[in-house]
Amino acid sequence: MSQLRVAIDLGAGSGRAVVGGISEGRVRLREVHRFEYPARQRDGHLRWDAEALFGGLRRGLRAAGTMAATEGADLASVGVDSWAVDYGLLDARGRLLEEPVCYRDPRTDGVPDDVLRIVPRAELFARTGNHVLKLNTLYQLVAHGRDGFPAGAVRLLMVPDLCHHFLCASQTGEYTNATTTQLLNAQTGQWDEDLVQRLGLPRALLPEVLPAGQRLGRLQPARAAELDLPELEVIAPATHDTASAVAGTPLQPGWAYISSGTWSLVGVEREAPLLGAAVGEANFTNEGGPYGTMRLLKNVMGLWLLESCRREWAAAGNVQTLDELLLSVAAVDGFPGFVYPDALRFFSPASMLCELRRALGETGQPAPEDPALVAKVVLDSLALRYASVVCALEKLTGRAVAGIHIVGGGSQNDYLNQATANAADRPVLAGPQEATAAGNFLVQSIAAGAVASLEEGRQLLGRSLPTRRFEPRAARAWAAVAPRYRELEMAAC
Repeated sequence: MSQLRVAIDLGAGSGRAVVGGISEGRVRLREVHRFEYPARQRDGHLRWDAEALFGGLRRGLRAAGTMAATEGADLASVGVDSWAVDYGLLDARGRLLEEPVCYRDPRTDGVPDDVLRIVPRAELFARTGNHVLKLNTLYQLVAHGRDGFPAGAVRLLMVPDLCHHFLCASQTGEYTNATTTQLLNAQTGQWDEDLVQRLGLPRALLPEVLPAGQRLGRLQPARAAELDLPELEVIAPATHDTASAVAGTPLQPGWAYISSGTWSLVGVEREAPLLGAAVGEANFTNEGGPYGTMRLLKNVMGLWLLESCRREWAAAGNVQTLDELLLSVAAVDGFPGFVYPDALRFFSPASMLCELRRALGETGQPAPEDPALVAKVVLDSLALRYASVVCALEKLTGRAVAGIHIVGGGSQNDYLNQATANAADRPVLAGPQEATAAGNFLVQSIAAGAVASLEEGRQLLGRSLPTRRFEPRAARAWAAVAPRYRELEMAAC
C-alpha cells in the first residue's frame, strides 16, 4: 500500500480522521484520530466550537502523517465531509468572523412561515427540490440577516468548505452540500438568483459551486510545515456526509438506504430530481450526489432521541454501555408504546426524557421510567417510521423497494436493524459502519485516477467491507401494532 488518503468525517459534534488505501484489490480504512467540538452557548447563540474543530483537524492530519511515515507510504490527499446546512463567514483576508451557529439554535423559529409568505411552498419546492425544515441554510440566512451580518463579511462557506479553506485557502462551495441549503436551483445546479433576490439575501456571499471530486489545491506551505506534512493535495469529496455515505454504500438495484446516526436519512438513489407536487406535499427532499447521482429522501430524527436519553441517564448516575442497554431492550416482551419521532418537540427539548413521557401521556400510553422500556419505545418507533418512509418512497417513485441497506454508526445497532426488517417486512443489510469515510476516500481516489468510476469503487468496497443481513421476523406482531403507530403519525402530520 504505497499511497494513502485522509478522509476527515465531521458529524454534528464529533469528527474523525480516517486513513484509506487500496491494496491487493481491497480498500483498507483505519481511524487514526477522533475529536469533539460540542456546540455551546456563546455570543447569544448556540455555536460550534471552531477552535476545537480546527484543532481536531490538525491533530487528525498529524496522526495520519505519523501513520504514513511508519508504514513508509505516501500521504497523497485529504478531503473533508460534514453534516449539512451550517456555515461560516469569512472576511476579505479569509478570516472566520464568528463561530458558526448550530442548526439547533432557536433563531429560525417561525422563519419558514415568513419565507413561505414571500415564496409559496409549492414554488419553493419546484425551484429547489428541497423540503421545508427550519434548520435549512435558507432560514438560517434569513434569521442571520435580521440579526445583522458581521461587518466585513465577503464569503459564506459551508462547514466542509470552511475546512478546505483552512487547509488550502480555497473559497469555493461543493455541490452536494450546496443542494441541502434550499438555495440551489434543482434544474441548473447553481444558486437560484431570483430566489436569493426576492428574499433579500446577499448574493455576493455565495461561493462558486464546484462538483464533488474537484481538486482544490495543495496544503498551504505554512500549514504543511505546522503539521509536518508534505503539501498534499486537497480534494473535495462529496462534502455532505450523507452523499459520501451513499457513495460508499455497495447499494443493490431497487434497494433503499438509511444513513443512520444522530439523524437518519431514508431514501433511494436516482439519476434526476423528482419535483412533482406530491413529492413536495409529502415534504421529501432531493439532494445531489457525486457523478450525476441524486438522492430522494426524508430526514428522520434518528438516534438523537436515544443519544439524548443516554446523556440524561448518565448525568443521573445511570451509566451503561449501548450494548448493555440493547440487551435489556431485546429482553422486553411486547411493545410498551410508540411516539412519532419526527415531532418538532423532540428537535431540541430541555429534557428528552420528559418530552417522551409527555408525548406518551398525551396519547394515553404509559410513560415508563425504566431505560430499557424507554429505549424500546424510541427504537420501535424509529423502525416503524423507517417503514412508513419506505412505503411513501414506493408510492412517489412508482418503484418497489426490495430491501433496505443501513450504513453509518447506527448500522451497529442490531436491535434497530432487526426491528427495521420486521417493521418494513423487507430484508436489511447493515454496514459498513464507515460508509461515510469510505465514500469520501472513494471520491478522492476517483479524482486522482486510482479508481475508474463510482460503480467500480462500490464494487471494490463491497469486496472490502463487511455487511450483516437481517430477515423479517415476527411479521404478525409488527403488523398488529403498525396501525397504532400510524394513528400517531397521521395525527402529527
